[in-house]
Parts: sequence; structure tokens; C-alpha cells
Amino acid sequence: MVIERRQFIAGTMAASLAGWAGLSSALAQSNAAPIEDTWPGLVEDLFKGRPLANGAGLLAIDAPMRAEDAALVPVSVSVTLPPGDPRGLVRIWLVVDQNPAPLVGTFEIGPKSGLTTISTRIRVNTYSNVHAVAELSDGALYVTEKFVKAAGGCAAPATKRLDEAEADLGQMRFKTLAAPANASARTAEAQFMMRHPNNSGLQMDQVTHLYVPARFVQELKIWQGDDLVLAMDGGISISEDPNFRFNYAVNGAPVMRARAVDTDGKVFEGSWPIGKAAT
Repeated sequence: MVIERRQFIAGTMAASLAGWAGLSSALAQSNAAPIEDTWPGLVEDLFKGRPLANGAGLLAIDAPMRAEDAALVPVSVSVTLPPGDPRGLVRIWLVVDQNPAPLVGTFEIGPKSGLTTISTRIRVNTYSNVHAVAELSDGALYVTEKFVKAAGGCAAPATKRLDEAEADLGQMRFKTLAAPANASARTAEAQFMMRHPNNSGLQMDQVTHLYVPARFVQELKIWQGDDLVLAMDGGISISEDPNFRFNYAVNGAPVMRARAVDTDGKVFEGSWPIGKAAT
């Protein structure tokens, strides 16, 4: 399944780049909705005919209607099951319909994690619907959407020069944002941050005026002790310096661990005591 997702990311990116170069900036900045509704085709490619139910009341996506920075658009996805519902959250897909590579990422949720909300920052290249799809433990899929007005996020220059980005590459931080108040507390909230340019392949080096090759974090796993919290299979639409906030069920483990792999095959790892900010 991981291979299929990566093939989808690569295929959609290659197909879109040829047409992307010819789009006028006027279209990106207009108030009109995207000309083509690409969502039905993306549903077929990603879900192979599996039915998607309306996620109203169960699945929510929060994002600004008009982004202040198209390269750093905050987005949060949350799942709220009715009281007594025995099902659990298995997986979340995040899709920006009009991006050159629409699949932002697929997030596998650890079976014991208790994770119900995840927030990150994404690139939005033109006015687009942003879709979130959640899979529950009974195999049912639910979908919701939010329209976001933004332009040029995938081609926006990086905030750092290449040499500066290389010097900081792979630095990780973990913070507990809502620490357990006592040993019997059951939930907490945390933030994971990583230094990585997450180059999209569409950005131009402002010195050489050459396009910077794509290089991004394609795998990320976070564990609480030995229990998986989440695993991401990501693409170019995750913003520079990936940043994730999430809630989780406290299992008593003393450490949180992370392992990331980028498209150059470089591996980055970190480990932090739970309940403390650490670098």
C-alpha cells in the first residue's frame, strides 16, 4: 500500500508539472473556483471504488478560507466518534485537489495511540478544495472538505539558502503542549518539529535561478515507548520544516521517539523524555 501511495504521488506530480508551468498567475489569483473538478478522479486513484460517506458530525477539517502564506497554510483534521462507538481511527488522508501532487500525506494511526486530532502546515498552489478522508476500524471511509484561497505555495522560495538548510538538516524537537497533570491522566497533546527544506522541485534558487531538485521527508514515524503513535507517508505539499501537533493517550512510557527518512535516503532519529521540552 505504501508503494502504491508513492507511485500515486510521483505519477500525479509528473502529470501535473507539464500543465502547471502554463497556468497564468491571473487564474491563481482570481476569485473563481478551479476550472476542473479533479476530486472524482483522485477518489478513484486513491480509494479504488471504495465508498466515501459524508463525514459531517464525525470528521472535521480546520483551515483558513484565505491563507496568509500559501507555503505555510495551517490545517487540522479531527475525528469525534459518538459516545459508546467502539470503532477507532485507523488512517487519515489529506489532499489538496489542485496541487501538482495532490496527496499531501497519508497518516496511519497507532492502534493504541488514542490519536483523534492532527495538525500540520501545508503548501497550497492555487485556489483549491482541501479534502480529508478518515478510515475507521470497521473499514468505513468518511470525507469532508474546506475551500482554501491561496496562490503559489508549491513554488514559493525557501526561507533559507541551500547551505543554511543543509547545516540544520534533520534537527528535531519534541514538546509536550498539554502535559498530564498527574500519573493517572489519560491524554496529552504534543508537537513534533523537524528542520528540513522539504523542497518541492518547483522552487527556483534565487541566486542561480535554477530549479532546486525535489527533496522531502517521505516517511515519519513517532512512537510513545514501543507503541506507534502515527506514521506518515508524505509528499511535496508538506511545508518546509515539517511540524505536527497531535493528541495521544498516555501509556506511561518515559520517552517519545521519532524516525524520519527523506527522498535522498537520509535517516534522522530522535528521542525525548515525555512531559519535557527537549532539543
